Amino acid sequence: MSKIIKHVFFDLDHTLWDFDRNSKLAFERLFVKHRITIDIEDFIAVYEPINFEYWRLFRNDEITKQELRRGRFSRAFQPFGITFSNDELDFLATSYIDELPKDNHLFEGVLDVLEYLVERYELHIITNGFHEVQHLKLRNSGIYGYFKTITTSEETGLKKPNPVIFQKALEKAFAIPHQSLMVGDSFEADILGAASVGMETLFFNYRKEEVPPGYQRIDEINELKIHL
Repeated sequence: MSKIIKHVFFDLDHTLWDFDRNSKLAFERLFVKHRITIDIEDFIAVYEPINFEYWRLFRNDEITKQELRRGRFSRAFQPFGITFSNDELDFLATSYIDELPKDNHLFEGVLDVLEYLVERYELHIITNGFHEVQHLKLRNSGIYGYFKTITTSEETGLKKPNPVIFQKALEKAFAIPHQSLMVGDSFEADILGAASVGMETLFFNYRKEEVPPGYQRIDEINELKIHL
C-alpha cells in the first residue's frame, strides 16, 4: 500500500482524539458546576450507548443537531429520575460542548504515528463533528499542525458516509482516490463511505467489532506503521 498512497485521511473522534476519556472528564466538571449528584460511572454507562445511537441517527439525517444535543441528555438522565425542560437541556448541552475541548487526551501512540507519517505523506482530517469544536480539539491537543486540510460535515453540509464529503475532502487536498487512505473507527461512516469513492481504507477496530472479511484493520493506532 505504501508505494501508491500519498495522502492519509483520518477521522478525529475515537480515532486520534480519545473521545470517551475526554468526555468523562467534561461530565465530571459539568456535574460539579450544575450540582448534579449522580455517580459519574453509572451515568457514563447509560450515556455512551445512547450517545452512540443518537450520532448514528444524526449521521443518517434522521434527527437534527438540536435533537441530538437534547435527546441524548434527556434519555441519559431519565433512568436516574431527572428530567429537564428544553431550555435546561440546551443550557446543559452548551455547557458540555464548552467543557469538552478542555481535556485533550489522544490515544496512545498517536503523536508517534503522526510524526512518522508527516515526513512521508500529506495528512488530512474528515470528521462528522461540529466545525468549531473539532478545530478546538485539534488545536488544544497540539496536533493541528500535522494536517494539510480539515473537512467537517458542517462545512460541507453532508456527513460521512455520504460520498460527497469524501469527494470534497479529496478535492480540497488535491488528492485522487486510489492514492488516498482513510483511517477511522466507524465501519459504516469511515470505511464504507471512503470505499464508495475508491479510497483505500484501514479500519481502527479498537472496539473489537465483527466486520466483513476483506477489509484491512488495526487494533492499535501505532499499527499504522506496519501498513504505511
